[in-house]
Amino acid sequence: MNKLFTTAAIAGIMAATSIAAHATDAPAKAEDTTAKVKCLGIAKAGKNDCKSANGSHSCAGQSKTDKDANEWSYAASADECMKEGGKVAQ
Repeated sequence: MNKLFTTAAIAGIMAATSIAAHATDAPAKAEDTTAKVKCLGIAKAGKNDCKSANGSHSCAGQSKTDKDANEWSYAASADECMKEGGKVAQ
C-alpha cells in the first residue's frame, strides 16, 4: 500500500510540474513580432532585441546604456515608437 501511495504521489508531482512549466512558457511562445516595428533609441541597457544599428555588437541584450540611438527594441507600432522617443528603423 505504501509503495502504491508513493508512486501515485510522485506521478502527481511530476504532472503538476509539467503543467506549470508549460504554463510559464506559453507567453514567450505566443509573442509575435510580425505586427511590431523595429524602434531605434528606446531600448534599455541590456534589453535590446538584436544587433546594434552601427555594428558595434551582433547580439540581443548587449546594449550598454538606456535609449542609445544605435540600439533597438520592438515597438507595437510606429506611433508607439515615436511616443517613447524613438525612431522607426528603415
